Amino acid sequence: MISQLDLFDGVKLAEPESTTTVRLGQKTAQIPLSKKRREATKRLMEILEELEGKDIYIGSYDAGGRHFWLDNLKLPRLQLEWYPVRLRNDQAYIPNVIVLWGSRSASVRIFTDYLVAVREQEYQGYYHYLLDFRNGFWQSPIDNFRSHYACLHITRFKD
Repeated sequence: MISQLDLFDGVKLAEPESTTTVRLGQKTAQIPLSKKRREATKRLMEILEELEGKDIYIGSYDAGGRHFWLDNLKLPRLQLEWYPVRLRNDQAYIPNVIVLWGSRSASVRIFTDYLVAVREQEYQGYYHYLLDFRNGFWQSPIDNFRSHYACLHITRFKD
């Protein structure tokens, strides 16, 4: 009896990464948000852990800077909460919601499901952390039940 080698013995096949369909008129685009979301959320978590306990300012604006939803909301002595609750030493953990708490019950919730990039800018007296969200186009958002802000910025002044 001759035995054959199994080429795929012990090999795990990866599933294709899910994409989000964005439609504008008759044109559609497939955007792989999950990989960008993982990378951006991990970077955001690192930044927020550094900022915990410090005073920060939050602002958000629409694409093109046309409309501010928040402008320089101060969150003194920043405290963080992650939902679902983070397990210890879980390297693959990605929160769905990050809550930033300040004093006097001031809070801002960040929904990470459409987060695609985290950028950093340093000026003379402060740091800007810019969070970019993609919710489709203004005329045809992916999710109609979410606010359509394009960028959330976190400002930290140097000590």
